[in-house]
Amino acid sequence: MKKRILWCILCACLVSTSLFAQEPALLSRVHDTEACRKWVDGQMEKMTLKQKVGQLFIYTLQPVTNQYSKNVLRKMVDDYGVGGLLFTGGELRKQVQMTNYAQVHALVPLMVTFDGEWGLGMRLKDTPSFPYNRVLGCIQNDSLLYEYGKEVARQCRLIGVQINFAPVADVDNNPNNPVINFRSFGSGPKRVAEKVAAYVKGLEDNGVMAVCKHFPGHGDTEIDSHNALPELNFDRARLDSIELYPFKKAIETGIGGVMVGHLHAPSLGEGPASISQEVIMHTLIDELRFHGLVVTDALEMKGIAGHDDVCARALIAGNDVVLSPRNLKKEIDGVMSALKKGRLSEADIDRKCRKVLSFKYALGLSSWKKVEEEGLAEKLVTPELLSLQQELSKAAVTVLKDSSSLVPLDLSVSGTVLLSVSPSLSEAYPFCHQLKQTFPVGWLHANVDSLDAVEARLRPTQRVLVALHTDKVEPYAALLEKLAKDKPLALICFGDMKMLEKIPEVVRHASTVILAHSDEKFVQRHVADLFLDNAYADGRLSIPLSGLFKAGDGLTVDPEAPRQYSPEDVGMNASILSQIDSIAEEGIRLKAYPGCHVMILREGLPVYNKCFGSYTYEGKEPVKENSLYDLASLTKVTATLLAVMKLYDEGKFGLTDRVADYLPILKKTDKSRITVQDLLFHESGLPAYWPFYEEAVDMKSCKGGLFRKKPDKNHTLKLAENVYACNDFRYNPEWVSHVPSAEYPLQVADSLFLRSDFSKNIVEQIVKLPLKGKSYRYSCLNFMLLKEMVEKIAGMPMDVYLDSVFYAPMGLRHTTFLPLRKFPKEQIVPSVETDFLRGGRLQGFVQDEAAAFMGGVSGNAGLFSTTQDVARIAQMWLDKGICGDRRYLSRATCELFTTLKSRDSRRGLGFDKPDAEHTDNSPCSPEAPASVFGHTGFTGTCVWIDPDNELIFVFLSNRTYPSVYEPNNLVRYNIRTRMQQVMYQSILY
Repeated sequence: MKKRILWCILCACLVSTSLFAQEPALLSRVHDTEACRKWVDGQMEKMTLKQKVGQLFIYTLQPVTNQYSKNVLRKMVDDYGVGGLLFTGGELRKQVQMTNYAQVHALVPLMVTFDGEWGLGMRLKDTPSFPYNRVLGCIQNDSLLYEYGKEVARQCRLIGVQINFAPVADVDNNPNNPVINFRSFGSGPKRVAEKVAAYVKGLEDNGVMAVCKHFPGHGDTEIDSHNALPELNFDRARLDSIELYPFKKAIETGIGGVMVGHLHAPSLGEGPASISQEVIMHTLIDELRFHGLVVTDALEMKGIAGHDDVCARALIAGNDVVLSPRNLKKEIDGVMSALKKGRLSEADIDRKCRKVLSFKYALGLSSWKKVEEEGLAEKLVTPELLSLQQELSKAAVTVLKDSSSLVPLDLSVSGTVLLSVSPSLSEAYPFCHQLKQTFPVGWLHANVDSLDAVEARLRPTQRVLVALHTDKVEPYAALLEKLAKDKPLALICFGDMKMLEKIPEVVRHASTVILAHSDEKFVQRHVADLFLDNAYADGRLSIPLSGLFKAGDGLTVDPEAPRQYSPEDVGMNASILSQIDSIAEEGIRLKAYPGCHVMILREGLPVYNKCFGSYTYEGKEPVKENSLYDLASLTKVTATLLAVMKLYDEGKFGLTDRVADYLPILKKTDKSRITVQDLLFHESGLPAYWPFYEEAVDMKSCKGGLFRKKPDKNHTLKLAENVYACNDFRYNPEWVSHVPSAEYPLQVADSLFLRSDFSKNIVEQIVKLPLKGKSYRYSCLNFMLLKEMVEKIAGMPMDVYLDSVFYAPMGLRHTTFLPLRKFPKEQIVPSVETDFLRGGRLQGFVQDEAAAFMGGVSGNAGLFSTTQDVARIAQMWLDKGICGDRRYLSRATCELFTTLKSRDSRRGLGFDKPDAEHTDNSPCSPEAPASVFGHTGFTGTCVWIDPDNELIFVFLSNRTYPSVYEPNNLVRYNIRTRMQQVMYQSILY
């Protein structure tokens, strides 16, 4: 009867208190409370009073497997019946062996505890570690802290650990604190509390008890409690708002354990908190309503060790478990003496013991299983662990300032040098290598013996990136300060953030300051990607850096978030310009396109840059800043014409040269007299279109032919008015395969591959086609021939030539043919849902059939890009051949190609232009001056450049989705021209 009453009392304490406070989460998950009660009762029945006392002790030992250590362990388990173990550190294998040895010989299963504030690696050799809490405190996404706790719990369970003495809930608000500092999540109580709560939930949701420490708060002290007793000389209001706040939130989260520190807080109670009834019973249990396990900090520490009968006093004060006493026998005897003298009652011991046993049951110790040693190291280190370690480190990267907009770098500006302050170049290599993959950057190693030479080398540079890989930075301060005053300088700290306090003047004058916290290879690559506009950062400083930055400082760098300037800065009305929003949204409602991206630049600055809608009408993937679009015929100007202009600029041919002079296959044909200018003006006489792909189709499999004017059972796919396609045909195996091979390497769809020489077949077909007079007729075939001419003159494939001469040096990282070779499919906007010819969705494969069957690289189509990259090319034309600090085309060539116009049509030299005489048919708005040049694309794209008003208009969409044969509502409702009209109406001067 007495046992039942005690059990009811324990349940009343642990369960009914949820009316007022959060019940410990681990106990709330015990579904079969009757089974728990029976197990606890069973353990209590077989223990003496002294053994029950032993359950309240955690013994500390080294994981050494010699016989002496085993004998000591047996004595602790057999003679004193300790309730738990804490291993001080050592080797994983030996700790597991000693854990198994102890559990096998224990009368009652032992709680194996661990002091793993930053993972197992804090105590055990060759086991995983995580970033320090000060670094994790910079992370904004607290779900990562939950995942961190979850992963630590997994590892603890693997090695037979049930309790982790973590997290540190102290607030790091005293820079002179000798012991907490980097172990805390930061200087702000709210952020510390949020991190603590997330980690605790991750740990305890996955079966391991968290014990937050060091109550009532060890942050604002200047004495290490390992050496003496620190004082918290603050009033109660201050303690409630700062020190106690994270503990309150941890208790509300349902944490299982709180560790009381050896601290003196006079406003809470006299004497060390760890043996103070006022602090534990009154504040922690009664006021904060904590009903989990109360654990002392290690009782061997000098902050408490001078007190007699310290364990008895700790239990009387309200602790449930005493940790690491100096002399176990003496302390247990002291507790037994206190029982005899009535300072402690047997009921007190029973209550505490039942609580300990209840948590043991909740932690699975009623059915303890031996820890398997085999393959344990491999089980600890999983791909998921490595991924999480990287995610945490990357999420902590903090951009503290960026006054000269160096993040991301303008890749078109040359003269950038990386200065590595490191013991050797090998430490700094990953950062430099990642930058050089995309951007030509010089690289210098700082050496204290050659600072004058370093300064001389850096004097002519445009900007400097300084990477700090060592904390010995003082010898470089003068040089770095001088550089920072002279030119844009980015300071990247690949180490402890406190390093920056050693060079305050450098930090103040630097344009950009980035905290990377670590020089792990993946972190270096991530920071490089920030500069290359290919990575995200939103870290916020977890503590203040004296006189430099406040806690919470940090910028968000998002490659998907467009940079924008005020339209009024360049003489445009933002209110009028915003009317483009409603036109873009109208286009989505009218099914003109599922989504689009619109960008307007004036005087080189983006005054309008917005994404609308999604990749598809289902709306699962929103259009983003770096979403890649199939440019369709924009390829003609952003690829083929660029190459033509460059080769013309170099004097490789003249506009009146005959194309046959460079393509001998045209000689002795009716095309032998076609000039380069004829092709650019679309006055060659070539037909507007030709179905080259028919060569790849087994025409015998098409009953009634590939196309018919009227639908029938074999022709149900409507392609256009009075055009229906065969819905069941086979490909010619001579040219096409459904699996890739050396013979069929050219991929034109997900499961469709061409022979490598099919492009040659297409050129041969062009040669055989009859001409239809030399009046204006827009034809993709003209630019297909220009591509062949470019490759002949350049001596390399056109895509390779363009990448080396324009795209790479201009920093156009998202402009490419065959985009699936460089980008994930998810980043590419689909152009067609079900293509009649190739079957299935076209996402990353060019929509244009001719370009597709050319292998994806053609003069008429095939290029994929973003609005930002297209705008950069357009700006280069507007700036007469200059991009950044480099000239790509001569002024004369740019002026010739952008101004010369055909006498017989509105066409320019490769460019399209407004039609002033027939404004209804003009591709531009009526307000566009005659000087405008640009082009449109079949998939719903365009770029228009206005030299008179220094304007660039870029519009990218996938209006062909889901089918190219739907009505062209983009043109029908004049979406693009109406947007242009608003652009012109917004001009103030």
